[in-house]
Amino acid sequence: MDFYTRNALECSKRTTLNYSTSFSMGVWMLKKKFRPAIYAVYGFVRFADEIVDTFHDQDKKGLLKRFKEDTYDAIERKFSTNPILHSFQWAVNEYKIEREHIDAFLYSMELDLYKDRYNREEYHRYIYGSAEVIGLMCLRVFYHGDDEGYKSLIHPARKLGEAFQKVNFLRDMLSDYHDRGRVYFPEVDFNNFDVSMKKDIEEEIDQDFKEAYEGIKLLRKDVRLGVFLAYSYYLKLLHKIRNAEPDALLEKRFRIPNSRKLLLLVRCYVQNELNIV
Repeated sequence: MDFYTRNALECSKRTTLNYSTSFSMGVWMLKKKFRPAIYAVYGFVRFADEIVDTFHDQDKKGLLKRFKEDTYDAIERKFSTNPILHSFQWAVNEYKIEREHIDAFLYSMELDLYKDRYNREEYHRYIYGSAEVIGLMCLRVFYHGDDEGYKSLIHPARKLGEAFQKVNFLRDMLSDYHDRGRVYFPEVDFNNFDVSMKKDIEEEIDQDFKEAYEGIKLLRKDVRLGVFLAYSYYLKLLHKIRNAEPDALLEKRFRIPNSRKLLLLVRCYVQNELNIV
């Protein structure tokens, strides 16, 4: 079983490397002992996201239902023949990740199957389930056995997840709106998306980042660099989006080149080593 679990964790690691260079870089900056569980969490959320966003010629509702049932069965049995779910159940059971976070995440994924417009309350609930709880799962890994440390950082961890998701919404406007018909931002009409609407959203994200940063400064050094790197990457992405015209967001997907990511990594590494985060 140890060999099987290690192999399953390698599948989650490979999934992370294949799907996200920026997230992979962040995980690589964590101390080695934290990486397997974070890869396991990413693999789980990535597969669920693929079901609702990508498999257009499949029965998405049926697939997600089975995925959800298999997830809870894996956690209960502490085993799954699906390597992604086996590694996730290992992380959940090993680090005591709360069931309510998994419930909230899967609920948000279900919303993506049929919902394409959100009011303010629904918007915040969707973001909580699709992003904030992922930050809380990671925080539970980072502060395993330290409930006080975990509780003290819940708010900034949630705000960081919220900021990341809102930046994703702006970055992915083209695919979300044109390909899937989704508009996550409340009271926003993308047919009349203007500078004022864009600025309001960006100012909201600025506040999220500000509150998240206060928590990043308090993180232990053995996990801080990875989180700080992800924070810095998304802040840079927001800056790039801020300098673009509203129409441009519906014409292309904004990204940071890998060369710039490497420069960002070096800068964050130096700042973290010198404790000037």
